[in-house]
Parts: sequence; C-alpha cells; structure tokens
Amino acid sequence: MEAPLVAETEAGTRVVTFGCRLNAYESEQIRARAEADGVTGAIVFNTCAVTGEAVRQARQAIRKARRENPNARIVVTGCAAQIDPAGFAAMDEIDLVLGNAEKAAPGALLPQPELGRVRVNDIMSVRETAAHLSDGLRDRARAYVEIQNGCDHRCTFCIIPYGRGNSRSAPAGEIVTRIGRLAAEGWNEVVLTGVDLTSWGADLPGQPTLGQLVARILKLVPGLPRLRLSSIDAAEIDPDLMRVLATETRLVPYLHLSLQAGD
Repeated sequence: MEAPLVAETEAGTRVVTFGCRLNAYESEQIRARAEADGVTGAIVFNTCAVTGEAVRQARQAIRKARRENPNARIVVTGCAAQIDPAGFAAMDEIDLVLGNAEKAAPGALLPQPELGRVRVNDIMSVRETAAHLSDGLRDRARAYVEIQNGCDHRCTFCIIPYGRGNSRSAPAGEIVTRIGRLAAEGWNEVVLTGVDLTSWGADLPGQPTLGQLVARILKLVPGLPRLRLSSIDAAEIDPDLMRVLATETRLVPYLHLSLQAGD
C-alpha cells in the first residue's frame, strides 16, 4: 500500500486518506466540509477496505495518531468503517465512526452527542450520487471528477460493493457543467473517476453509456484540451466508447485495467 495522503485545513483539521483516487476525491469534499463547518483540531481518517492490509494500516495509523495527539477528536470513515463500524467503534482511540453516505454531509464532523458515536446507515439503500460533490480533486497536472459511485457486481473476491453500495450515476448535465467550470479555470486535463466507471448511466433515464457521456463532454466543452478515464472494466467497454477512443484526439489513449489474479 502507498503511504496515506494527508491534507490540512486552515483551522488545523487533518484529513488522512487511504486507498483509491475516489477516496482522495472524497477526502477533498471532507476537507471542504470541515472548512465550511468550522471544524478545528480534528483528525479524519478516510479508510480503504480493498485488502486486509489496508484495514490493518488504517488501524495502526489511528492508534499512532491518538498517542501523538491525545486531545484531538478522531473521526473514522470510508469503506472500512462502512463495512465494520462495530470493529472501529470498539477502538478506544476513536471518537466518531461515519459511513460513506454521511462523511461529507453538513455538520457530520461536528460534535453531536445526541446522534451517537456511530453514524453508519445501510449503504445499499442509497439511490443517488451525493448532492455535495465538489468541482474536483486537483493535483499539479489534472483535476478529477466523480461521475459514478458503487457497484452492482458481486465478485467473490471483492468487498467494495458492501462499502460503496449499488451503482449510481451523476447526471450528464451536472458532469458537463462541472468539467466546463474546470476548463474555464485553466485545467488542461480532467480525469473521470468512479468505482465501476463503465456502469455509468445504467441507472439513468434512457440508460446512456459511458461512451455517449465522453462524446458529449468533448462536444460541449471544446476548451478542455484532454479528457482521461480512470480504472475501467475492459469487458464492459461500449461501442460508443470504442469509437471515441479511436477518433477523438482529446481523449487520452490510455486505459487503466485492474488485474486481480493471473497465472
């Protein structure tokens, strides 16, 4: 596992991120929410559950943070917290356990004793993408935009659907508007990210495809120099996506394919 990413608000709240780019994107939402809500002196761990090692590292980091910051308010969220809230609640070091659906909601990081120490709802009941999506996670070279969350597959080796819930897509209009704003700010590259990117649109009216979305973005945001896709399932590449990959020079000819096992 890579070392966790750490971001800090002006008021001194730290957000520690384990795992994927989507987690990093959502940690930016958590940081922005902490700023907006005036949260001070907290440490928020956005955890990953893709492997047992990822969970072990998160627990280890939480214990270390408590030793080094005995007076800090420690909040744990992310996929590991969503899947095993009781396990994290049993750790004396932790003040609050938040589910994935709750982690960037207004006021979620503030002390609210009346709501209890564990606030984790049934992720399978979530039917919409979060209304508080930010304009994107930025690094030095590119910006990231979440277009989809969750997964409808139930692969025997993968626990992620139980941390992320079923697949749900952001509306195309919202995505185009967000990317248009980033292009206007001068970003040269935008990366589309999600849990199961090629399932985008299956839950929307008319069931548009990822390829149709990509074509729409490139058409309606002519000022964007480059568009890139994050990790996708190659078996689900639709004909429209194949066409734009072959014909659109502004779509980066790069695919990140996950290999789970081999011989």
